[in-house]
Amino acid sequence: QVQLVESGGGLVQAGGSLRLSCTASGGIFSINAMGWYRQGPGKQRELVATITRGGSTNYADSVKGRFTISSDNAKNTVYLEMNSLNSEDTAVYYCYADLRVGLLRSRLEYWGQGTQVTVSS
Repeated sequence: QVQLVESGGGLVQAGGSLRLSCTASGGIFSINAMGWYRQGPGKQRELVATITRGGSTNYADSVKGRFTISSDNAKNTVYLEMNSLNSEDTAVYYCYADLRVGLLRSRLEYWGQGTQVTVSS
């Protein structure tokens, strides 16, 4: 059973930094991509950043230049370094993984349980 375990959320003052981590485990054959989405109060879930196994990255315009996504393929872990945080970044952040799993190497998508990031002004 695949699990995505997130850590690193919390409360931070505007202008501060946080680092999120997410580790995937359980029956994984390979990782196509991992990333982060977020859902702010009263908003729809939106892309924050993704990274492929080959290292290609994609960022939402709102976080470019402030957030950095990286990964450790050996550890099946993705990181999100968040700098210059502001109140608009307050949201539940969800880890996302595009994986091939099981004996059939089925391609499936998985989500973490979410971690709260709150930026105080």
